[in-house]
Amino acid sequence: MQLPLRIDPAAGMGLQAQVTDQIRQLILDGRLTPGARMPATRQLALDLGVSRNTVMGAFERLAAEGLIEAREPTGTFVAGRIVAEGPALLPLPEATTSVAAERRRRRRLKLRVEGHQVVAPHGPALPFDFWIGRPDARLFPMRHWQALLMRKLRGGARHLCDYGDPQGELALRQAIAAHVGATRGIAAAAQNILVTNGIQEGLNLLAWLLIAPGIEVVVENPCYRGAAQVFRGHGARLRPVAVDHDGLDCAALPTSAALAYVTPSHQYPLGATLSIERRQALLGWAAQAGAYVVEDDYDCDFFYDGTPLPALKSLDRHGHVIYLGTFSKSLGAGLRIGYMVLPTELREPARRAKALLNNCQPWLEQAALAAFITEGGYAEHLRRLRQSYAARRDHLCAGISHGLPGWHCGGGGSGMHLVAHLPPQGPDAEAVEKLARTQGVGVYSIARGNALLWNAGPDHPLRRVLLLGYAALSQTEISEALLRLRQAIGAH
Repeated sequence: MQLPLRIDPAAGMGLQAQVTDQIRQLILDGRLTPGARMPATRQLALDLGVSRNTVMGAFERLAAEGLIEAREPTGTFVAGRIVAEGPALLPLPEATTSVAAERRRRRRLKLRVEGHQVVAPHGPALPFDFWIGRPDARLFPMRHWQALLMRKLRGGARHLCDYGDPQGELALRQAIAAHVGATRGIAAAAQNILVTNGIQEGLNLLAWLLIAPGIEVVVENPCYRGAAQVFRGHGARLRPVAVDHDGLDCAALPTSAALAYVTPSHQYPLGATLSIERRQALLGWAAQAGAYVVEDDYDCDFFYDGTPLPALKSLDRHGHVIYLGTFSKSLGAGLRIGYMVLPTELREPARRAKALLNNCQPWLEQAALAAFITEGGYAEHLRRLRQSYAARRDHLCAGISHGLPGWHCGGGGSGMHLVAHLPPQGPDAEAVEKLARTQGVGVYSIARGNALLWNAGPDHPLRRVLLLGYAALSQTEISEALLRLRQAIGAH
């Protein structure tokens, strides 16, 4: 342990007194906490360039004041209970901030996130939670992943001691390029891929690069709140465009917008797939408006009824589409690895922005994931997940059909959640959400986590829509959750 002490031989105070006073202040300020180990006297003397006797004398004085205590044979520690005796140990005045000073501070700072709601899983865990976008941790390939991590670590610690490429490990970018080429039809070069700390960092990087105050950004209505808040936080004027069973209404796109954020594979939150005709129309709009399209393909790996449509990016011939992908849904959000496939003109600006933000992603997880993909483990993992999630989706739909009359499901062709439309009579979605929680079941009205819906009135049809993420629940758990949900509604 190295203490932040500064010794000045020219000061009008002895060296021992300087050491004593500075350590005393560290303890009284709380920077050295009760029970903290003190450095050895020999090492501290060497660090400060003073004699060991000087440090030993300071320690003896601090021990006499009750600030430190020797515990043989382990060493010297800050006292567990500070005994305040004598004028040297007068309590420090409490730091106070007046209301006026606080207001001045807030005026100086640009608090761009003020008023923005952070949407995350609630605090207390629910026994049966249909939280959207959460994979089943029980299906994580733990042994395979541990073996990959250990194999990479046996290669030596050199990579752990150096900063990596801000754009991401080349091996992982090459693996991602092969993966999106085979599964999403995207002809991507590794040099146009940038590894991110999940989708959210990708959105922030793009907003930092492309958005200035007043820039118009098209978002789906309703849309993922996390994206809308990022764009709004950078000063964008949001232009909501409605979605229907074919996805975004491209006929309503304004030519004045500079950016459009879309979820074409599985519209979040309503679950529609953007039709091929509308994909072509969206690309035509981007060319005419001179705009970029941000394609968030967050759960594209999960499709159940036939083959999926190719990614919007695969149809892009003029560099208008920025593709965002993630491994948070297939492996887990805690891994924090996503990626962007960038137009060539944005590659270097995005790399520099990433370097300014956090320099690079952790090496070990990138290296393990690259091997997992290139050696075929990831494809096999996805195959197993699709089988499990498809069975859970079917089980959930059947359970709703048999146990909740008047309800019907939609948006289940892909992704990890269903949209449940409630009957016109009875409690609305927000009421059902509250009733379900009394029985330990988490279901979610569309207003939770999705932006712009509250532009609609209280009788809007989407007020009677629930979102149910089924991926993290087994079929047995789904059955029990639906039974509890039915009981909660029946009691109401």
